[in-house]
Parts: sequence; C-alpha cells; structure tokens
Amino acid sequence: MFLCKIELMKGLPQLFRLLIDTAMGRVKADLVIRGGNLIDVYTAEVIEGVDIAIKSGRIALVGRAGHTIGSSTEVIDAKGRYISPGFLDGHIHIESSMLTLTRFAEIVLPHGTTSVFIDPHEIANVLGLKGVKLMHDEGRELPLKVFVTVPSCVPAISLEFETSGAEITARDVEEAIKWENVVGLGEVMNYPGVLQGNEELYKKIEITLSSGKVVEGHFFGNVNEELNAYLDSGASSNHEATDWNLSLWQARLGMYTMMREGSAWRDLKNVARAVTGGRIDPRNFCLVSDDKDVVDLLEMGHVDHLIRRAIEEGIDPVEAIQMSTINTATHFGVEDELGGVAPNRVADIVLLRNLERVEVERVIVDGKVIAEDGKMLSKIPEYRYPRYVYNTVKIRKTMRSVDFKIPVEKSRREVSVRVIGVKEGSLVTKHLLMKLKVERGEIKSDVERDIIKVAVIERHGRKGTYSVGLVRGFGLKAGAAATSVSHDSHNIVVIGVSEEDMATAVNHLLKSGGGMVVARGGEIIGEIDLPIAGLMSPRNAKRLAEDVKKSIRAFRRLGCKMKQPFMAMSLLTLPVIPELKITDLGLIDTVEFKKRELIVE
Repeated sequence: MFLCKIELMKGLPQLFRLLIDTAMGRVKADLVIRGGNLIDVYTAEVIEGVDIAIKSGRIALVGRAGHTIGSSTEVIDAKGRYISPGFLDGHIHIESSMLTLTRFAEIVLPHGTTSVFIDPHEIANVLGLKGVKLMHDEGRELPLKVFVTVPSCVPAISLEFETSGAEITARDVEEAIKWENVVGLGEVMNYPGVLQGNEELYKKIEITLSSGKVVEGHFFGNVNEELNAYLDSGASSNHEATDWNLSLWQARLGMYTMMREGSAWRDLKNVARAVTGGRIDPRNFCLVSDDKDVVDLLEMGHVDHLIRRAIEEGIDPVEAIQMSTINTATHFGVEDELGGVAPNRVADIVLLRNLERVEVERVIVDGKVIAEDGKMLSKIPEYRYPRYVYNTVKIRKTMRSVDFKIPVEKSRREVSVRVIGVKEGSLVTKHLLMKLKVERGEIKSDVERDIIKVAVIERHGRKGTYSVGLVRGFGLKAGAAATSVSHDSHNIVVIGVSEEDMATAVNHLLKSGGGMVVARGGEIIGEIDLPIAGLMSPRNAKRLAEDVKKSIRAFRRLGCKMKQPFMAMSLLTLPVIPELKITDLGLIDTVEFKKRELIVE
C-alpha cells in the first residue's frame, strides 16, 4: 500500500526515530540506490557516486549507504544513472487530457511525474463543488500525489456574459480549503475583478490567505500598476505570460513564472528567454503543462517533455530539473516533503539514463519502484464514478439548420462584421472587422476567405440560450465540428460551413452525453466519446488516443490543417482571454469586457 499525500506528511513525527536508526545502520533500509549521480536541486550540482537509503517511504540517508543494507534490503545499482527528485507539474487541468485522473496517472507516472497540482475548474463549471470533491477523492486513491487548488472563478466571469453549469461561491471555498489535499485557491482568472474591487473574489482570496495557503494567478495586464496591484492581492504565480519581459518582471517582483508548454499553447520558447537572456536566479520559474491532451501525453510525455523542451531552449539541465521539482514544491509550501532528494523527504525519485535527453528508466514513489522502462509494474484499481457525472448535456431543444442562419435586411448587399481570428498555438484570438456579402437576406460562410460560422449553445439546462457568430482561421471547406469541451463553462461550441451539418453535430452530442464530433453530409465521420461531465472518458488511454487521431483526420478531410483543432475550438468561448470570444449570450470583447453586436453599424 502506498503512503499518501498529506497523511504521509503528518506521519513524520512518528517516523524520525526510525529514520535516524536507519541512517546510523541500527535498522536496515527497505531500499538502497547505489552509486548514482545525484542531481542536487538545493545546490544545483551533479554529485557522482551517491547512495540513497530509504525506509518506510522516506529518505533516511544520502551519501554512503553500505552500512544500511541488510539481508532483506532491495538494492538498485544506479552506476551511470542520474538520481532526480520526482517531477512535479505545478499547474494542470486534468480534464483537458480527456482522461480520468486514474487513467492520467497510468500514463504520467512512468514518465517520472510523481505529483501534480491540479485546478479542476473545468469539471467545476459543469458539476460545481461536488465535481471538485470527486477529483479530490479520486486523487487520494492513487500513487500519483494529487494536490488540489479550489477553483476561484466558476463561472470565469460575470453571468451577464455567459451561462455556466454551476457557481463556486466564497462559502464553497471556505468549505473546500479545509479538505485534506487542498493547497490553495485556483488561478484567479478574473484579474480585472481583482483590480476593480470585486468583493466576492476578495472574500475567496481572504479565506485562502487566512488558511495559510497559496493564491494562484492568471494575469495579462501591464507590468507597472496592474501587475503590482494584482500581486498586492496575494496572487503568487502566473502561467499566462507569453513573452520574456512580463515573465522577467514577475520574477523580479517575487511572483512565480510558470513556463507553459501544453498541447495548443506553447509559450516556453518565448518565456525561456527571461532565464537564458541574462544572469538571473531562476528560483521563481516553474515548468507547467496547463492543458495537454491524451495523444501528446502518450507520444511526447509529460513533465519529462517539459524539461527536454526547456533544455532545447538553452536552459541548463539542472536548472530545468529545479524548475520541475524544488521550485514548484517551494511555491506550494511542500518543500520540506517533496521536490528534493534529502534526508526525511518523501522517497519520490526518478532514475534517468541520460540527463540532457531526460530518459526515464525507473520511477520510485513512496520508496517503491512503480514503473520501469515506460511501463507501470502494477495496474491501478478502477475508480467508480457516481451517476451524476453522466448525461450532463441538457440542450433544451433539438437544433435545426435554421438556428444557425444569420439574417439581415434583404435590402443590404454588404455588411461589416466582427470575426474571431484564430491562430493555432495561441490562447489569444483577434478581434477582426471584415466586410461580407449578403445573400438573399442572410450572411453565409465565405470559404474562400476562410470565414465560417461558429455557434455556442447553452448545455446545462438552465436558459436554453445560444448565439451565432463568425470565425476565421480553421480552413474548413465543408461540414462541421462540435464539442462539449469549451473553456470554461463548457457549453456546446460548433463551427461549420454547412448549417445542416452544424445541427447534425450538435444533436449527436445531445444523444451521446458529450464529446467531440465531426460531421459531413448529414453523417458523423469522427467521434470522441466523453461521457463524464462531457469532458472525460474512462476508456483506456491508447484507445481514446486512437479516437482522437481518427477525429482529427476527419477534421482534416474538411480542409482544416491544425494539429489541435478541437483545442482551438475550445478556446473560442473563454471570456477572460483577449481579444474577441463568443458565448451562449453573444460576442464578448474581452479587452473592454463588453458585449458586441456581430454586425458593425
């Protein structure tokens, strides 16, 4: 049985006598790692020929451990290998992998990830606090250490701009902040609310700070008064910096810069320049994935991939390891337990064949070898999900093609319209003003100029609202695609050239309970089934990944060349990211935080 999470940490007062006796050789170690090259994250050194003695899930000795070996001690010969602390991902939304926590753990543990700090605000927008509790409780059953930050912005912004499936209040935060594995308040996305004095948001921050836990940030503003004011609130990190200048100023002001490399937004290249461009102390930099889908997890890896990318961008390998171990642990206040290989720390250790290529050979969790050569050594038990996580797509009516038409006065021949400009790999969408011809009293898709329809349909059974707009950048020539994954309220978003196919795609999600689909000629030609809150699948990761690949190939048959088209779709609805978004209540100018009409008079 694995020692777990906070309970393990509370057990140290009872363990220290045993650890002392082990270090002195009076009690023999359970496991000894011999002769490895220790990556010492405390001094940024690689020390050759180091032994590690482990007892009861903790490190008893780092140095020479021959005297701790007994007849029943397991010994690992680590000569020529590198000994690293287990890797930590300091900011991730598990739901974006499309996997349950259990399935996610099966993938990332063999890649050396031993702890994750999750913000389950995706499931919170669908199921509220009970969705957060579900992920918290599932995490307690896993060898992967799962620390939770309580979602701060559910919905992401005022209900006048979108319809969410749930709301998390200050009272909810007060309850959840006491849960065993909760380490802080999730990313405060509504940073304008912080700057403008939103009292409900202030209450959530006050509750968190009073509990001695961290407040996670989400910031896009200027580096002078706005960044300083945001830091005054207690926000301690930001993963939204996409350029080196903001990243550097954050670090200078004591904020943790989380360098993000996910599936759809890859900011590490630009942000890394804050570290590589000058002689600065990198202690306030962490590596995070934020959102990474099942295909990339299987094909690229997890935190090991982040470290490789950091090294490719010129960051020293030991510094890159620090950014994914001790820096993250220090930020969350668990550095006395995790993030380093040192006496009395939890024995979460990764053995690497090669430092620069970050080749993971063995993974040790709580003093036990759990993965070797990219494979788990034992199966993680299934987690049983309650009925309420299913059938969460509750569109009030069957959609018809006419619902996706954009009518205008028949006398008009041309109109100026607002178009959402999409660029793959970026969270930011452009606020474009373009002219379109009017055909028989309605605005049609303009395939030649890559302008197609987009619609968002409220799917939580609350208002039955929907809106239709225009988007540019997907390259569709025909058909439609729809998804129940749309940040952060997770209403249905559909794009398409054909209104008939748009209706086909949306109605299929209504029947299936959620997921992602591609439609053409009235038929579904690609499908990813996500029955858990319309966000996740309990399926085997490899089978799910095959569904994803097939659906993306179907997307490409419609003309789209994006690597991650569904993820790009999911960002069209996020009203806290510049510049123009769409929700079930219409177009939102996310720079001035105003509703905008589609047609510019």
